[in-house]
Amino acid sequence: MTAARQPAGKRNQDNSERGFNTGMRLSARNQISARVTGITHGEATANVELDAGGVRLVASITVEAARELGLAEGRDVVAVVKASDVILAVAD
Repeated sequence: MTAARQPAGKRNQDNSERGFNTGMRLSARNQISARVTGITHGEATANVELDAGGVRLVASITVEAARELGLAEGRDVVAVVKASDVILAVAD
């Protein structure tokens, strides 16, 4: 059974709707559908470039994690953002 895919960039509450079933629910509310547009592998870190509905995101993850997830250009993913602080700035 293949689930219908939502367009990249749409916020997910339930990843199973996108065909991503982790077998668990996440407390993180910032779940962003995206597509991998490029990967730059370093010695230990991989920078994964994403297109989230026209917004460019970059995730820095371990090379091992990128390999285990089978990440490749064109792959649909869900970026889960969990941050303890949000800092705002304004012009002087």
